Amino acid sequence: MYELKQAAERTYYINCPAKVGIYRTNNRDVYLIDSGDNRNAGKKVWEILSENNWNLKGIVNTHSHGDHVGGNKYLQEQTGCKIFADGIEAALAKYLAIEPSFLYGGYPGRDYLEHKAQLTQASDVSDISDCDFPKELKVISLRGHFFHMIGVRTPDDVVFLADSVLSASMLKKIPIPFVYDIAEYLNTLDKIEAMKASVFVPSHAEVSENVKELVQLNRQKIFDIADKIQRILKTPMCFETLLKHIFDEYGINMNFKQYVLVGSIIRSYLSWMKDSGRLEAVFDNNMRKWSAQ
Repeated sequence: MYELKQAAERTYYINCPAKVGIYRTNNRDVYLIDSGDNRNAGKKVWEILSENNWNLKGIVNTHSHGDHVGGNKYLQEQTGCKIFADGIEAALAKYLAIEPSFLYGGYPGRDYLEHKAQLTQASDVSDISDCDFPKELKVISLRGHFFHMIGVRTPDDVVFLADSVLSASMLKKIPIPFVYDIAEYLNTLDKIEAMKASVFVPSHAEVSENVKELVQLNRQKIFDIADKIQRILKTPMCFETLLKHIFDEYGINMNFKQYVLVGSIIRSYLSWMKDSGRLEAVFDNNMRKWSAQ
């Protein structure tokens, strides 16, 4: 774990729970693509940079989830480097209360906020429109998994795909993977399926020259979850009852964290399925009920 791998002449990645990319602009200066899942990850990344006598010029965050920005604060403390992310992702990495509040749909409670703060430290993040953003790195919009998630293509033709595809083993391990906008995510999968590169580096799957099979697996996961929701909603029911069915069918133990996370994901599915005409939402006796069309 935390082993440096070379993907092309100037492009590397650190093999860790959420892969960290490295692009070397010259013999000394490098940019990171993401920073690991916590402060300890940042320290391990820093050790690798130091061992290679590399100077950290900046960090490009693909998105603001904790396993991608967790090392930001430590690395920024060591170097004063700039960190970049796209749009909302920059704000979310800077103001940690936004994400849990968004997931919960209101103030999520002090304990939950403190728990999130223990996992990730806020960092000073600039938008990718900043004049200091490394122009040699090409930004690829990969929206869907989260608001403004991006991928990065290096001049070596290596594409970092962030969380746009998960490995087959992760899809088995995680019954309901996080997706914010289902329609945008499916568009992103179509984009990746048509994409060409010398090497693809997904954050949570093996590095490969071809990710078409992974795209198909991740797309099918979306369809399977949607089909299950539609089957359950042949009997109209409110959201809380639906959520219990989902937890029961997927064998998930409900606690506050899972209630917030899975609940947010299922709401996104319901919105997508309603927009696409597969579900209907009606208000009955001051209760919102969902039903399959």
